[in-house]
Amino acid sequence: MGRDIQALIAQMTLEEKAGMCSGLDFWRLKGVERLGIPTIMVTDGPHGLRKQQGTSDHLGIFDSVPATCFPSAAGMASSWDRELIGKVGVALSEECQAENVAVLLGPGANIKRSPLCGRNFEYFSEDPYLSSEMATSHIQGVQSQGIGTSLKHFAVNNQEHRRVGVDAIVDERTLREIYLASFEGPVKNGQPWTVMSAYNKVNGTFASENKILLTDILKEEWGHEGFVVTDWGANNDRVDGLAAGQELEMPSSGGLGDRKIVEAVQNGQLSEEALNRAVERILRIIFMSVDNKKPNATYDRDEHHRLARSVASETMVLLKNEGNLLPLAKGKKLAVIGAFAQKPRYQGGGSSHITPTQIDVPFEEIRKLADDSASVVYAQGFHTDTDDLDAILVEEAKKAASEADVAVIIAGLPDRYESEGYDRKHLQMPANQNQLIEAIAGVQSNVVVVLLNGSPIEMPWARQVKSILEAYLGGQAVGGAMADLLFGVANPSGKLAETFPMKLSDNPSFLFFPGEGNRVEYREGIFVGYRYYDTKEVKPLFPFGHGLSYTTYEYSDLVIGSKEIKDTDTVSVQVMVQNTGSHAGKEIIQLYVRDVDSTVIRPAKELKGFAKVELQPGEKKTVTFTLNKRSFAYYNAELKDWHVESGDFDILMGRSSEDIVLSDTIRVESTVILKIKCDRNTMLIDLMNDPHRAPIVQGLIQKFQEGMGVSMTDLESGEGSEMFAEMMKYMPLRTMVAFSQGSFTEEMLDGLVKQLNEL
Repeated sequence: MGRDIQALIAQMTLEEKAGMCSGLDFWRLKGVERLGIPTIMVTDGPHGLRKQQGTSDHLGIFDSVPATCFPSAAGMASSWDRELIGKVGVALSEECQAENVAVLLGPGANIKRSPLCGRNFEYFSEDPYLSSEMATSHIQGVQSQGIGTSLKHFAVNNQEHRRVGVDAIVDERTLREIYLASFEGPVKNGQPWTVMSAYNKVNGTFASENKILLTDILKEEWGHEGFVVTDWGANNDRVDGLAAGQELEMPSSGGLGDRKIVEAVQNGQLSEEALNRAVERILRIIFMSVDNKKPNATYDRDEHHRLARSVASETMVLLKNEGNLLPLAKGKKLAVIGAFAQKPRYQGGGSSHITPTQIDVPFEEIRKLADDSASVVYAQGFHTDTDDLDAILVEEAKKAASEADVAVIIAGLPDRYESEGYDRKHLQMPANQNQLIEAIAGVQSNVVVVLLNGSPIEMPWARQVKSILEAYLGGQAVGGAMADLLFGVANPSGKLAETFPMKLSDNPSFLFFPGEGNRVEYREGIFVGYRYYDTKEVKPLFPFGHGLSYTTYEYSDLVIGSKEIKDTDTVSVQVMVQNTGSHAGKEIIQLYVRDVDSTVIRPAKELKGFAKVELQPGEKKTVTFTLNKRSFAYYNAELKDWHVESGDFDILMGRSSEDIVLSDTIRVESTVILKIKCDRNTMLIDLMNDPHRAPIVQGLIQKFQEGMGVSMTDLESGEGSEMFAEMMKYMPLRTMVAFSQGSFTEEMLDGLVKQLNEL
């Protein structure tokens, strides 16, 4: 419906305009009744709707309306399935329509810098490309049904420790390549209705009033058309925030923020034009919500639960399966052990906590799929509210395991171990669970461990058990999905979206996380996750991209569309994948790129493409990827742009970042010559890398050699030629004066510098 928003703004008083820039209450935006501007509602819940009833509190003390609880982002990313995440987005949107909610606050696209971050279960990955693709699919799915999203938390919000005041210090290249790259794709390709600014400071300025982030990059460079909303309570200075591009403060400030805006306009501190622009962005989204509202909307709870079960089965990752213990053979006697088998942990704590429409109990779902439910016994094994071992429970579990053919232990992290608001201190599971697993492994050789957790854990018992299934926080249908995978009703197809380190100290951020006082320095730079482990050759417990299947896949026929391209070109890469096993399944093919010989520090490889394909036994499919400039580029802080160095790049096709099965090489020519400003201290090597300046420098070097009384023939035939050449490369221009024995003067040096700068 067409509306003249500018005309509406012209009719608004200064106080009404200022009022639009803060919430009506905890969850609703203000309207202006006399102008027909309605109030709209926003709610938490990236993986499910958290609409609170009655008095609101944000942290979940009061109950929310029942809604489908889908797997959290940590699991969703492990599906590597854009289409699947889009389907979940559509379902979430249907539930928002039914509950008259305009904007669903999510997804979270923050990078998993450390496995200790208490909110990692809400985030997708340690890799910005994978995170970006997952977040984009989520946004497109939700918004396809007329409900808005709020991409969060922008930016560099990668820890809960002191999150409301900590200053994240990140160099520009790292910021662009890792932390902003996770948001860039979703903004450009998904156009989220809103973006939520983070609590923390970024390089000295609060994210909620950071003009570089909110206006220069988000709005002007990336073209975001919606509005920016603070995280709840993140406002620091309301006027500075609005001037920087922070349109909406949430929750309501009780009129305090409104008065500050009015005063700032009246005293000339803030222009009314800036206020008008903010109001225009907010009104645009309000009316988009109104125009997309579906009257009498409903959804099918049972259908959404079935979707949640199907989705959960694709998010789980089979980490280990020694001797093909899984899928479980029919007719086996099973001991199902662990308190989580009766009361599963299926979601994280904090603002995304959902009231589910129903919950699948793992033990009951396993009994349903067993041929003879009487052959499935349960033992509690441990308490979830303490780390202390209960000897009686352990003995009961050992007895059940010793009398069974297979023991299935359902373990993981209890709610108290990870949540919004605080970070973990270590990567360990509760001691009583580790001790239980080791005790069961001592009496039963066929042990399956199923893990319910939102982030990586150490596994001191990993070699003692045959199979490990990472179920993450799989939502309300986690029990059914778990049973489907254990019995082979579904074939595991998930792969890790994060590295599981052997121990915490292996993590690249270990020495710098969570910082000192109110300051955290990202000194590991671009070496986050597998970029560090692969480059440093640190063996992880399980690598990024790892995940097993009940079938096998072979890769062949890697074909690069063109072996020489310019950085302005795109190039296709094809690979053939065949299911060589006996089960239907889905394989995730990962494409990594390596700069063979770079003059800047770069990781050993970086993910630049992925695809998930479904294959029947014996079936082959050709998968095609398209690479562009960004696939080969690094961010050059001096250029303030992405740059490709001319040279060879390896195209690596793998099952994981560690398991590369095919490779080939392509040459990329840069269309941008990096021209450094030359002065008397410029190194010869930097000039020799410039094709326009190299001939002059080569001639200069020859004159230098002659001035020293050394001929090229002498150098080339002598043992010192290589040493002399290397020494020359890293000399500044001014040394030519010192070593030329008067044949090259200061005046000549000045003339040379001028000549080189004019090229």
